Amino acid sequence: MNTSKHAPRAASSIDVHVGTRIRLRRKTLKMSQEQLGEQLGITFQQVQKYERGTNRVGAGRLWDISKVLDVPVQYFYNGLPDAVDGEHVDPPEIYEFINSSDGVALAMAVTQIKNKAVRRQILELARSLAAQEND
Repeated sequence: MNTSKHAPRAASSIDVHVGTRIRLRRKTLKMSQEQLGEQLGITFQQVQKYERGTNRVGAGRLWDISKVLDVPVQYFYNGLPDAVDGEHVDPPEIYEFINSSDGVALAMAVTQIKNKAVRRQILELARSLAAQEND
């Protein structure tokens, strides 16, 4: 008979995605991890763990986070394609960039541009610069 407790599951790429979306929204609102933690009744360290995807966010906690950050719960899942195997895996560098201060600043700046043609030009510029890096 095995009486050991179940080991907690490792965070999945979905946990990382949800954490990234929490961080993005928090930064968009210019809210610190400490401020978010205070409103949720948790420490800023716990907020950090959620944002990194190292700790899973439970359903009740995600509901609370959605209320504090003033977004529907679905917001945290936006960008996840329907996964055939139940798991979607993006390259880690995407999450690393999105979680960086540059990634958040770029996302915030681009979302403020209302003209779709201008946003498309920025995308093409980034692709062009990336292609030059790979030459």
